Amino acid sequence: MLTRWKLKLSHVTRRMWFRSTLYGAMGVVTALAGAFLKFLIPTGLATRIGADSVGNILGILAASMLTVTTFSLSTMVSAYGSASTSATPRAARLLIEDSRAQGALATFIGAFLFSIVGLIALSTGLYGDSGRLVLFGATVGVIVVITVTLLRAIEQFSRFGRLGETIDLVERATQAAMKRRAADPLLGGAPPRPVAAPAVPLVDERIAYVEHIDMARLETLASEHALRIHLRCQIGTFATPARPVMEVEGTVSDETRSQLLAALSCSDTRAIDNDPRYGLVILSEIGQRAMSASINDPGTCIDVIGTCVRLLHAWAGYGLDACPAEVRYPHVHMAPLQASDLLDDVFTPISRDAAGSLEVNIRLQKGFAALLLAPDPAIAEEARRHAQWSLARAWDTLTFGPDREALRAAASVPLPFDPTRPT
Repeated sequence: MLTRWKLKLSHVTRRMWFRSTLYGAMGVVTALAGAFLKFLIPTGLATRIGADSVGNILGILAASMLTVTTFSLSTMVSAYGSASTSATPRAARLLIEDSRAQGALATFIGAFLFSIVGLIALSTGLYGDSGRLVLFGATVGVIVVITVTLLRAIEQFSRFGRLGETIDLVERATQAAMKRRAADPLLGGAPPRPVAAPAVPLVDERIAYVEHIDMARLETLASEHALRIHLRCQIGTFATPARPVMEVEGTVSDETRSQLLAALSCSDTRAIDNDPRYGLVILSEIGQRAMSASINDPGTCIDVIGTCVRLLHAWAGYGLDACPAEVRYPHVHMAPLQASDLLDDVFTPISRDAAGSLEVNIRLQKGFAALLLAPDPAIAEEARRHAQWSLARAWDTLTFGPDREALRAAASVPLPFDPTRPT
């Protein structure tokens, strides 16, 4: 799991302005390098090589980079809108934070600032003949970087914001979050156990999503005040004053209560980094939107189902491959992610909204059949339950007899009721 400071740092570094500012500063420093390194170049060498033409090159570079930057930014904004409309607004945030697109835009901005600062310095005579040669070499290097970036950007921007690319982006982010959580399923805490009465329920007055749990801070407080903490929330839980986020055995003063609640960082929105369930929710939303009456795109829904089955099957295997969880915080008890929650996040909305689509329901049954063979018994059991209820929903929605029989033939589980009963 990402620590609190790493999570906050990642929020800053993935903002679009951060990378652009960093590359812009590098461009300015590179442009001024000639003024500080000119003493390394022998006098007269610049004239023989032809560094006097660097001013014209920088003028062309400045004009072209301004145009390319404007075009790239408009393409990215258009892609964000397209992703929000065709996929889900929750997926647009991943596009905005995509490092590849940000890197291309930041490179163009850095090159523009490099050329502008270089032209200004040339007009003031800051470089001299030797400094011009350094600037000429830096300009050649910048042109090479721009060329490589442009070639990569052509391929990237042609797919950026497309529905399939957005699904792949969400899958990669969810898979990374699953791997992090599987490596530390209890976040270093102890396994859950029954709460010894009396216990003090702690309620957070904030109405927000739990973004991070500082387990080390909770362990320190528990050791100092002879407490035992039972967490009743997960990262991604919607905390409200009506829902206790933890129960504490021991004497809890008002000051200690505030310190315990302060160990939970909350946010107005969820993020995938430490919350793999949110990635599954986003994928489910994409599948739901695809099955709306205005879009009616069962192919995309089938693609989402395959993606979710692949992720859940991999999640079932991560637990077997991982080493036994290390208990670093023995006074803090936490439950692992439940298989029922993971499958409910995905399949309940999709099977409900796609109940009238034969092809989607057949793919659902095939997906459940694959999860029935998952190495995690909890995943397999939940897959069986969802397969039955999905089959029941589709059976009650489909009215054409051959469609019903085709679906029942593809199902890996029997109907949870007598199919001959009157409807």
